Amino acid sequence: MTPTSSSSDVRISRLEQERDLYLGLLDLNAETDREAFLARALALVVEVVGAKQGYLELFSPDGDDARCYHATGFSGDEVERIRTLVSRGVIAHAVATGSVVRTPAAFLDPRFRDRESVQRSKLDAVICAPIGADPPVGVLYLQGQVEPHTFGDEDAQQVEKFARLLAPIASDRFREESAPQTDPTTPYRRRLKLHGLVGRSAALAEVFQEIELVARLNVSLLITGETGTGKSLVAQAIHKNSPRESGPFVALNCAAIPEDLLESELFGARKGAHSTATRDSEGKVTAANGGTLLLDEIGELPITAQAKLLQFLQTKEYFVLGDSQPRKADVRIIAATNLDLIEAVRERRFREDLLFRLNVVSIRMPSLSERKADLALLAKYFCDKAIETHGLSRVELSPSALRSIEAAEWRGNVRQLAHAIEAAAIRSAGQGLSQLQPSHLFRTLSEATSSSAEGGVSARDAADAAHGTFQEETRGFQRDLLARVLKTADWNVAAAAQRLDLTRGHVYTLIKAFGLTRDPPVR
Repeated sequence: MTPTSSSSDVRISRLEQERDLYLGLLDLNAETDREAFLARALALVVEVVGAKQGYLELFSPDGDDARCYHATGFSGDEVERIRTLVSRGVIAHAVATGSVVRTPAAFLDPRFRDRESVQRSKLDAVICAPIGADPPVGVLYLQGQVEPHTFGDEDAQQVEKFARLLAPIASDRFREESAPQTDPTTPYRRRLKLHGLVGRSAALAEVFQEIELVARLNVSLLITGETGTGKSLVAQAIHKNSPRESGPFVALNCAAIPEDLLESELFGARKGAHSTATRDSEGKVTAANGGTLLLDEIGELPITAQAKLLQFLQTKEYFVLGDSQPRKADVRIIAATNLDLIEAVRERRFREDLLFRLNVVSIRMPSLSERKADLALLAKYFCDKAIETHGLSRVELSPSALRSIEAAEWRGNVRQLAHAIEAAAIRSAGQGLSQLQPSHLFRTLSEATSSSAEGGVSARDAADAAHGTFQEETRGFQRDLLARVLKTADWNVAAAAQRLDLTRGHVYTLIKAFGLTRDPPVR
């Protein structure tokens, strides 16, 4: 075969591919079943491009995580990995930038090679394209080729064309899903005072339902949830909607007070009761009389203080340190924790009878990953709050910044999001800009790459670079430091806690979190 005829054959093959693509899209236009639509669309592009594996996802119109997706060539575990770990890099990059990502080997690509999941999976040839633009309505991800060569420019063009043409069809097929959704939190907001609890997700509405149920009851309760989810805001809402509203709301962070001072912070101390008691001091129980006392991070409360707290809950009486006469106080106790207290009971770090007494009613605060519908509202709320607090010029969140926020993994939940947006608002206002961009949110990534205003700041990749990598390094340092101190102290946890200026309970928590074990003795 001559070179000319070979080139002609390639052109004919490409034309046939385009013909098949258009014919397939015409057929898709008649498909109304969602699952069948996804399956046929993915099969079509996988065949045209010659990919080994493919993944197609259409985003939920209301922003919740209830998305529809279809995969081919992947196992169930691999699909979940794509939806979580891998998507922080390649997929989120395509969604956030609105551009096609093509790489011959993801595990060698400087944009993605630092991702642990990319290295572990040894991802090779990848094409990823957003479906639609500003914001995308979905994403198409193709991996590996049947033929022994990598994806070329023509393949990327075909995928980009397919994604562009698929967008209006997908929107038409599922237009009813885009109908305005009612806000499930509205009825509760009409009846309750819920200051600072921003959002409209079903998960948040469930929390409001629990607040309404328990607020008027004079019982102790336990609020659980990950760090930074807003447990203290829930406690304040319960107080504000209770008969104790006119009384004080007092909070004590049990992890922020040295163990030997926690008891006096809680119940007060007479002058000379301990080495630092240079005068009579009022405890938090006394300060909260007639109102509500929030004991945050209750899992860090020392065993001795746990016994006295239990006594107070049972009798409403307590002793000020150094005083022999009991006192009474009318206080509602709300406890909050991000720890597994049942596990702490098994490990004898927390009293079972105290857990029963505190956990008359419990409320679980959902993580931010369970509140996808709230991200945009929270982002705008924190941006406005930063402007007001710091007297900044008016700054709006750009569409790309919102996409980056929605794609990022916020491991520190609402607190981390609030801090990131506050810093971003300060940066953007300091530059005299009217819009907050992804580079203001994820500063580490913008400094570490050559991405410009036109070029593409990825979302989850950015979040990982700004928060994930730093956190992983910090976590590694903490693990190594704790392991060294435990070894030096011959695994005397009390001695290790003293050297590290931590509570024993916190050290036990870190030992379990880091999976540390004591080496067997050498015989």
